[in-house]
Parts: sequence; structure tokens; C-alpha cells
Amino acid sequence: MSFLLIFKLLGSLALLMFGMKAMSEALQKMAGPQLRHVLGAMTTNRFTGMLTGMFVTAAVQSSTATTLMTVSFVNAGLLTLLQAISVIMGAHIGTTVTAWIMSLGFSFNITDFVYPAFFIGIILIYMKKRRIIGDFLFGVAFLFLGLGTLKDTGFMLVQDPATSESISAFFANFNEANFWNSLFFLLMGTILTLCVQSSAAIMAITMMLCSTGVLHIDQGIMLVLGENIGTTITANIVAAGANVQARRAAFAHFTINVIGVTWALILLKPFYGAVCHVVGFDPSMSAATPGFAIKASMVLATFHSAFNVTNTFLQIWFVQYIERFVCWVIKPKKVDEEEDFRLHFITSGIMKTPELSVLEAQKEIRSFSERMQRMFGMVRELLTLSSSETAKKNDAQTGDFNKLFTRIEKYEGISDNMELEIAKYLDQVGDAHLSDETKAKIRAMLREISELESIGDACYNMARTISRKYQGKQDHFSDKQYDHIHQMMELTDEALTQMNALLAGRKEAYDVNRTFNIESEINNYRNQLKSQNINDVNNHEYTYAVGTIYMDIVNECEKLGDYVVNVVEARMGIR
Repeated sequence: MSFLLIFKLLGSLALLMFGMKAMSEALQKMAGPQLRHVLGAMTTNRFTGMLTGMFVTAAVQSSTATTLMTVSFVNAGLLTLLQAISVIMGAHIGTTVTAWIMSLGFSFNITDFVYPAFFIGIILIYMKKRRIIGDFLFGVAFLFLGLGTLKDTGFMLVQDPATSESISAFFANFNEANFWNSLFFLLMGTILTLCVQSSAAIMAITMMLCSTGVLHIDQGIMLVLGENIGTTITANIVAAGANVQARRAAFAHFTINVIGVTWALILLKPFYGAVCHVVGFDPSMSAATPGFAIKASMVLATFHSAFNVTNTFLQIWFVQYIERFVCWVIKPKKVDEEEDFRLHFITSGIMKTPELSVLEAQKEIRSFSERMQRMFGMVRELLTLSSSETAKKNDAQTGDFNKLFTRIEKYEGISDNMELEIAKYLDQVGDAHLSDETKAKIRAMLREISELESIGDACYNMARTISRKYQGKQDHFSDKQYDHIHQMMELTDEALTQMNALLAGRKEAYDVNRTFNIESEINNYRNQLKSQNINDVNNHEYTYAVGTIYMDIVNECEKLGDYVVNVVEARMGIR
């Protein structure tokens, strides 16, 4: 019997976690772009940032989602670290709504609402336009079903003499109010939250144990404080593979809650007493007292809310000092990021939603695009180095040329790896249940990375042609040829600049005709140079071999311009 109850307990916990995740994802699908716009626009000062974090977290029912979204904006430069800290503080307040939802489950039989929600939800899911609302209702239903089953199972465990006695005997060893027992439950709350990866799930278990009388309310309070630390460790694990700003934002999340738990432990007795007074709960009350379960769950929810609200309002005045502290602790690594292949925005996040994953992939593509323009700049520099070949080649000049060519080779390998890694990531995101809009974005992004990799190939082909010319025994280009190549490369670089402007901004504000006009200029100039090259070879101004190498570079520039247009069309949704 005990084993069946334990499995029922674990199963109800799994239902609760799945329902919370499904509900959060559905809410983000319904309002994802708007929420991202709100996060970017309503953070003019620390207080608007705090309110933004609070309302966004309350809306999507996930402080993890808000934190990840905030970190993405910090990475992209849309938010400063200072603004991000205030948003994270607000998220701490917003996440307390979840505790009150849990508390409702102990106030009345919420499973009565589960089956109507399932019925309405399945109808909406089969209605394509209302599918996301159906997903949301299914998430809510699973959440309430898991919570109701968890509550019922908890009371069944208490009624089972063998199980009740063993659990009560375990917790009885820590009933004495002292520092070490408090530390034990604080660490237990931290470790359990870290293992389960959901503070909401541990909060539900804590409420269940306290409402049945198995766990004393004082011990439950310590578990709640531990949960606040545990959920910040999750964010730090997620950010471990990200860039320095992401790690700083995650560490600020951890710092804020550790400071909060520290002052809460110092002022625990008066703070806890004030909460009990507000709720009307007597700590000496026994589990047999009528209404004990409701009062116990309300004490935990109230304490959780009071702690986070107080902690935020105490620390909101010191955000600049928190920023300085995390910057002092987490210093940037002295690594040449240009030569180091690493995705900066895409990380192996835990509990990451598809909508947020798409946002991160878009920023990674922007980084990919900027890297390709830098690669093209290296090719232009390589051409400049090769143009001094009329002078006697010395070891230093040849060394600089070879070093730059090696860097371009490395960039070509990086472009291949970035295409594969981003495509792999988008493929994983595509396995999730996505909105039609998000599916279209993923298809466009897959096309974008393919064309960006082709830009890298074109750059490398030009570099190889220039290197072959430099290392070979052919005659050098004439001054006129160099001028023509530089002019062609100037047009190509302008096309790349326009492409990056589109990827970095909003497509509604982008004039796509500018890209098409540049492409027409490149094509016309290529045709002009092609005709002129034939005449110059016939007039013996230079050899056919030199003319071939010359036109290879010109043609690669024209191809690169085509790839740029393809990227722009993919982003603008032009087929």
C-alpha cells in the first residue's frame, strides 16, 4: 500500500510540473512577441523594470522564463545589466502568484473544474485558430489535477499508520528550534528544488506536508526559504555556458535571494509572527483543528509573498551596487572571441520554452551574419596586402599575408560549424508543439543560416584565389584591375551592411528595395567588367591567366551579393 501511495505522490507531482510547463508555454505563445516588446520598452528605470518583471512573470507563470528572456536581451544589448537586475527582482514578486494558486487547491476541491477544462480544451485544440487556448486549458487542468491528487495522496499517507509514523518520526528528529535544524531544512529546500528544477513543485509538496501536520509550519518556512535559493542555482546552471553578461545576470539572481534569505533568518521570529497574525494562524494549532489545512497553506503562501516583496523593496535601492558586485566576481575571460568558435546566445537551457529558443536563435544568426562581414573585411585586407607584390617580398610581408589567410581559413571552418549547430538547435526546437508563426520563423532561419554559410564559402574562395595569385608566378594585377576589384568589394560590403541592419532591427522599418538596388549595381558592374576584361586580354594589357583570376574574384563578389539577397528575402518572408 505504501509503495502505491508513493508512486501516486510522484505521479501527481509529475502531473503538476507538466501542467505548469504546458500552461506557461501556451501563455508565451499567446503573448510572446508582446511580452518581449514590453520587456524591451518598459525598463526606463529600476521601478518600471521591477513592475515589468513582476507582471510578465505573473502572466507567464514562470520566473525561469522571465529570467531567460531578460538574459537574452542583455546578451543582445537591448537591456543593460542594471535594468536586467530590476526585472529579475520584479520576477521574484510575480512568481509568488504560483504559491497562491497552490494554496487555492487546499481551500476547495479544484478537481471539480478539471474535467470541464479538459473537455473545452480538446474542442479548442481541434479548432485551429483556438489551439493555443486549448493548450492553456489543458495545462491548467493538468496543474489542478496534479495538485488535487497530491493533496488527496498526502492525506492518505497520513491516514496510513505505518507511513505516517515513519515520516513523523523522521521530522520529529528536527523539531527542536535551533540553528542546525533550521539549516538542515534550508539546505533540503535548496537541494530538492535544484533536483526537481521546479520551485512550484517543491512548494506544493511543502504545503501538502504542512497541511497534513506531518511537517511543522516552522520547518515548512525554512523549506520555502531554501526553495528561493534553489531556483536561482537553476538559472546559474542554465547560464554556465553563456557569455559573461548572461552569467552576471544569473549570479545577480542568486545574490539577491541569498541576501534576502540572510536577513530573513536574522528577523525570522518577528517576520513569521507578523505573517501568522495577518493570516490568523496559531502555530500551536494541531492538524486536527478544523480549517488547519487551509490556514497552513495560506501561511506558506503569505510568507512567500511577504518575503519576496520585502526583499525586492529593500534591495531595489541598491541595484547599482549589486551590479558592481557581480561584475567584480564574474570577470570576462581573456579570450579572442573572434578566433574561438562558441555560440553566444544558444545554450543547453533547462526548462526552456520554444518561443524563447527561437528568440535566442535569431540573435545567434545576427552574430553569425556580423562574423561573415568581418570575414569579408579580412579578404579585402588580404587583397591590399597582395597589391604590394610589385615591391620585393620580404619575410615579414609574407608572414603577415599567411597569418591573415590562416585566419580566413579558420573563419570558414567556424561558419560551417555555426550553420550545423544552429540548424541542430532549430531542429530540436521544431520537435516541440509550435504556433504556425513560429514554424514559419524556423523555416526562414534555416534558409538564412544556409545562405550565410555560402557567404563564408564565397569569402574563402576569394581568399584562396588571392593566395594562389600571391604565391604563384603569374604577373601582378594592373592598378586599374585593383581599383575595379576594390570598387566591387565596396558594393558587396555595402550589401552586407544592409543585411546586418535588417537582422539587427525590425523588418517593418527596413527598406528592402535598397538591397535589391545594390544587387542590381553589383550585377551591372560585373557584366561591365566581364566585357572590359575580354577587350583588355585581346589588347594584351595583361595575360589570359591574370584575367581569369581577376574575373574569379569579381564573380565571387557577385555570388556573395546573391546570397545576401537570399538572406534578406528569407527574413522579410519573400519567396
